Amino acid sequence: MAEQNKNERKIVIPGEVIAEGDDFLPGEGTEKKQGKIVANKFGLAEEYNKLVKVISLSGVYEPRRGNVVIGKVENVTFNGWVIDIDAAENAFLPLTEVPRFVKKDEIEEVMNIGDMAVVKIWNINKRGIDLSLKSRGLGKIEDGMIVRINPNKVPRVIGKEGSMVNLIKNETGCNITVGQNGLIWIKGDKIESELLAKRAILFVAEKSFVSGLTEKIEKWFEGEKK
Repeated sequence: MAEQNKNERKIVIPGEVIAEGDDFLPGEGTEKKQGKIVANKFGLAEEYNKLVKVISLSGVYEPRRGNVVIGKVENVTFNGWVIDIDAAENAFLPLTEVPRFVKKDEIEEVMNIGDMAVVKIWNINKRGIDLSLKSRGLGKIEDGMIVRINPNKVPRVIGKEGSMVNLIKNETGCNITVGQNGLIWIKGDKIESELLAKRAILFVAEKSFVSGLTEKIEKWFEGEKK
């Protein structure tokens, strides 16, 4: 827990000085002015290995190449699926990015309007966002439940190197897929386990600005299990 205290987070506003000295490097949401690292947006300041960044506490999802997201099929065309990933524009999953051969008259059997899927952003260009299913863990969501949180809270739910989401998985026995767009798929053997995981995720999202969050969620689970 010493590392968490050392890198304690605090809420900052644009223009606020977060760190001083040439040792520090400006990361996302910050800039360097006269040897000082200054916030250029409202959010949670974090310093890790001398890199200072600000994590937004509100806002919309900004798609990035390589992101795994969860989306809803909005339309089916002759060569793929239009998918809503909660971004400013819809994304497209072409038939060529499905890991098996699909005949054009079988497209709706693979996924139809209203279906949810775990997909990966493999390209962003002027035409829009291109998606793929050609990675492990991607595909149509058959069962379980989906939770929606602010996309800017996703890093807290995942934790450093997956520590937070792994803790929730271990405590609930559920498989959890966290989409970078703030949609999270929970799948467990029992509905009670899924609901426990959902409450834990919402607890973390609500307390995302608090330091020592791992200890708090551990105590929260102890209370829930009593």
